Amino acid sequence: MVVDDDPDIVELLEYNLRKEGYEVATASDGRKALEVAPQFAPDIVLLDVMMPHLDGIAACRELRAQPRFKDTYILFLTARAEEFSEVAAFEAGADDYLTKPIKPRALMSRLAAVVRRDLEPATPQSDVIDINGLRIDRTGFAVYQEGRKISLPKKEFELLAFLAASPHKVFGRDELLQNIWGNDVFVLARTVDVHVRKVREKVGDHHIQTIKGVGYKFNADN
Repeated sequence: MVVDDDPDIVELLEYNLRKEGYEVATASDGRKALEVAPQFAPDIVLLDVMMPHLDGIAACRELRAQPRFKDTYILFLTARAEEFSEVAAFEAGADDYLTKPIKPRALMSRLAAVVRRDLEPATPQSDVIDINGLRIDRTGFAVYQEGRKISLPKKEFELLAFLAASPHKVFGRDELLQNIWGNDVFVLARTVDVHVRKVREKVGDHHIQTIKGVGYKFNADN
């Protein structure tokens, strides 16, 4: 789904996406996107920030609030290059953030990499991690704390599961970016901090420990 109030950009993206074999739906603002999304059920959303009626940040937040779009890949394509806009996008649940002007070939290559990662078989590993009061079900993408299910968006879940799989090992921000977001996605190291904070808000502050000047580790001690 392409969401942008500039018809020329929508036409450019729609042409290139269809050429690569994607099915495409479009919307001219965030409010319209929320109407189209439930009917079209997109796997990927390309989203502008500055739009009338409802901006991209708010639209992203509302999409993520719906369980069916929890794992949808949301990529911002915007003229807003300020760091605070990028941080706000990731706070709202974005997976990636690119600034205009758009380079169609580079964008198509990036989306192809996303599709390949989704189709690749997962590396064999324990399906469930029981650690420090948390039960992390990798297969069901679910976290339980004392029997209570905690809902986490895909990237937050992957971050928690990755850290919990190697308790006490310290991971730098760049290492976490590479393992969770991959080499094909270019995001700020601050993105890791944003996601760690959001995970802490949901599962508790004590599970993920900050190692000042280095990165983060999962605290397996009670």
